[in-house]
Amino acid sequence: MGFEDRLYSLLSLYIRSPQWVKSIFGRLYLALPPYVRRGRHYPRFLEQVAVHDPAALAQLSRAKLTETLRWALQTVPRYASYAHLLGQLEADPYAVLQQLPIVSKSDVKADLDDLLSRQMPLTARLKTFTGGSTAQPMMFYLHKGVTRTKEYAFMDSFHRRVGLSDKDVVLALRGRSVPGAGRPGASLWMYEPIKRQLILSCDHLERANMPAYVEAIRRWKPRFIQAYPSALHPLARWLKEHPAPDVTAPIRGIMLYSENVYEGQMAMLRSVFDCPILCHYGHSERVLMAASMPDDERCFFWPQYGHVELLDVMGRPVTQPGELGELVGTCYDNQVMPFVRYRTGDLAVLSDRPHPALPGYFAVERIEGRLQEFLVCHDHRLISICTMGAAHFDDLAAVEMIQYEQFRPGHFLLNVVASQALSDAARGRIARAVYAKTQGGCQVEVREVAQIARTASGKHRMLLQHLDISEYFGATLAS
Repeated sequence: MGFEDRLYSLLSLYIRSPQWVKSIFGRLYLALPPYVRRGRHYPRFLEQVAVHDPAALAQLSRAKLTETLRWALQTVPRYASYAHLLGQLEADPYAVLQQLPIVSKSDVKADLDDLLSRQMPLTARLKTFTGGSTAQPMMFYLHKGVTRTKEYAFMDSFHRRVGLSDKDVVLALRGRSVPGAGRPGASLWMYEPIKRQLILSCDHLERANMPAYVEAIRRWKPRFIQAYPSALHPLARWLKEHPAPDVTAPIRGIMLYSENVYEGQMAMLRSVFDCPILCHYGHSERVLMAASMPDDERCFFWPQYGHVELLDVMGRPVTQPGELGELVGTCYDNQVMPFVRYRTGDLAVLSDRPHPALPGYFAVERIEGRLQEFLVCHDHRLISICTMGAAHFDDLAAVEMIQYEQFRPGHFLLNVVASQALSDAARGRIARAVYAKTQGGCQVEVREVAQIARTASGKHRMLLQHLDISEYFGATLAS
């Protein structure tokens, strides 16, 4: 097991320590070889990531799927009644997979023990929780010494798409709290030397704090940015209004995580930073991982990481390009709790065009977001909030932050944080634009609020959906 997992429980103590302590510990820690820090399996996963030949890649992913299914059928109680399928694995693991049940977050929460391997010791379990931005936070287990090691190898592959190395300083706006940032006169940023990150507090993104953030960037000179889109957007807007070429010109790549990226946000980032902007897709359960390319905004799933299915409401594979389905994944390399046919709750649109540099990678045109990120029209149609961004409404272009909130079909609240009150005329224009955008499906009530709270992990929930829309979801896909 690598030091990363051994010291995982001490992470919060390290983050809260004074800067001089982090600096000393960070220098000593970075002196260790990568395989010592990240685990003995790290070189093996690096080799797997490096496989690009289509035939070799197909063989590797097939072998990993076979291994996962064999382990689940032999050792996990949930699959005891499917043990008769073991004899079919070598001939066709994909056919065996199709005969296994789909597992949801509700299933995990209802009977976690039933999904844990009986052959793995308790010491191999790394207790983990999903993030606070999901509709159903839950507890589950990763494979200690393996899962996070694998994650590092694949993330390193993603970083190389924009040229990021472990020697570069990164500007991080990904929800990590800065200890003491709320106290008067306290710093709103900190430097974390192990990952070489200048971490800005996502809890203090008001305009009054932007000059302090910009000065911290000038001091530490990051060349790459890793951020939640909603956290980077306020900084980009400030830099648009207060140009600072010495801050923006050196940025060579931006990596966006964990949230949908809306049209207005991407337009703002591109107007401020002249560099590739890539989007990453993953989740706490480490079942699937995908990302865009510098020359292609679509998402491409690493076949060495996990097996991806895109299924319709009846559980059938989506086969037509442009068709919407739910991402269902089978993870590799987690013998503690092998997720098999796990419903991510994320929806995506199928693509049929391979990327020339990624043969064998499953591609989707876009990931629409989670089920709770859809508005329900009065006629029960679902509309993704990806298509409802502020860029569609000129009167919202200058507001600080927005959030949709829905209690009944065909009507929603638009919570707005604005430095200046919206006029009645502006509210009327927004209402008409929403009505047109939803093809007469929704009416809106604009409500100005003092602030919009982020989740515990620093994410911005664009939609607070109070409806149980699973019933509408099935009807929408069936139609």
